[in-house]
Amino acid sequence: MLSLRIIDIVDIAIVAGLVYYIYRMARGTNVMIIFWALLIVLIASWGANAAGMRLLGALLNAITSVGLIALIVIFQPEIRKFLLFLGTKTQLDQSLWKRFRFWQHNIQQQNTIDYEAYVGACMHMSQSKTGALIVFKRRNEVEEIINTGERIDARASSALIEALFFKNSPLHDGAVIAHGNKLLAARCILPVTSRLDIDPNLGLRHRSAIGVTEQLDVLSVIVSEETGAISYAIDGQIHHDISPVELRQALERYEC
Repeated sequence: MLSLRIIDIVDIAIVAGLVYYIYRMARGTNVMIIFWALLIVLIASWGANAAGMRLLGALLNAITSVGLIALIVIFQPEIRKFLLFLGTKTQLDQSLWKRFRFWQHNIQQQNTIDYEAYVGACMHMSQSKTGALIVFKRRNEVEEIINTGERIDARASSALIEALFFKNSPLHDGAVIAHGNKLLAARCILPVTSRLDIDPNLGLRHRSAIGVTEQLDVLSVIVSEETGAISYAIDGQIHHDISPVELRQALERYEC
């Protein structure tokens, strides 16, 4: 008779959580085919071992091992994002005092950030249908992205932001990287999402805005060149056609 211990329940819960996390990463991509194939092979391997079929079990175990290595290679960007997220959370949760100081710093920062510079610029560019993409750094470093463009390190203002995205400006292509009241860089190249479940009508600007939030802890704001609609992306999810008020609320909520 099988006995179920508390540690067995914890073990099952952890494995189920890992499988669900892998499923979430793979959902909407071609990798789902590999995911389901490996899951079937894994279940078949357990069945073969339980039935005493040693040769088949050994073969399926070998296939599973190779498949897990393939998943690590395929999911390298997602694994990197998860480790960055885990490292950030670990640093923030080292002690109650540090968490309080971090919260206090964010409150002070929110009181000094001129969000109107960003909101006003996006509103004007929306009215003139000027395409724009602004990436707001949050807790993680974004040096890799900054190094693909031109460093600015200038105080953010509505006029400067609009000038950077003016169609005849040499820096209007790519993304502007911002943090607080600073514009860090312009004409930066962003990773493009490879997901297949995204609206096919979305262009490269929107796909890049989603892609960078899948890999880094950032918030992206997009102004559509075709419609003038303002959108923002966070954690791989995009929120379409928002108002200037909603944009300001998002910048404050996500501590940009």
